Amino acid sequence: MRKTKKKTILLGLTGSIAAYKTPFIARELIKRGFNVFSIMTENARKFTTPFTMEALTGNPCFINMFHLKGNSPYPHIALSKKADIIVVAPATANFIAKAALGIADDLLTTIFLACDCPRLIAPAMNVKMYNSLQTRLNIKALKEKGVFVLPALKGSLACGDTGTGRMAEPGTIIKKITAIIK
Repeated sequence: MRKTKKKTILLGLTGSIAAYKTPFIARELIKRGFNVFSIMTENARKFTTPFTMEALTGNPCFINMFHLKGNSPYPHIALSKKADIIVVAPATANFIAKAALGIADDLLTTIFLACDCPRLIAPAMNVKMYNSLQTRLNIKALKEKGVFVLPALKGSLACGDTGTGRMAEPGTIIKKITAIIK
């Protein structure tokens, strides 16, 4: 019987209140047999912690460009080489703009740029930001570059507004990840 290699998922978190849902995504992916490494932006750390992600995944949570845990002081290269998919959930307007333009000024944007594997984002932001012309153009540019984009959902937002901007539900994100890498 042939043993198959565990698929490796890079799970990026950005600074959105929706980041509280990402640990659930990580936990479910681990339960389904995936190897998960998390990468957090500085602002994501205001909504959840590296410790939470490490506890749920059993792997280091990467937060710095020159992270000294693990075998490589250059995680943007080492992680991008082992990834079967990179998922950014939540993906803020800031992250989406940087990714669309190829700006790599932190660990997550650098890994996103360096990866040649499938890439998936789940936007989460205020309705006005999501509907702005610039964000729509940035999402369109990412789609044209082959990035999978889960549309934001309509509903009540953390800021009190109502409209489109909620991150896709964790179950939907997990189903999309599974569909992409199978």
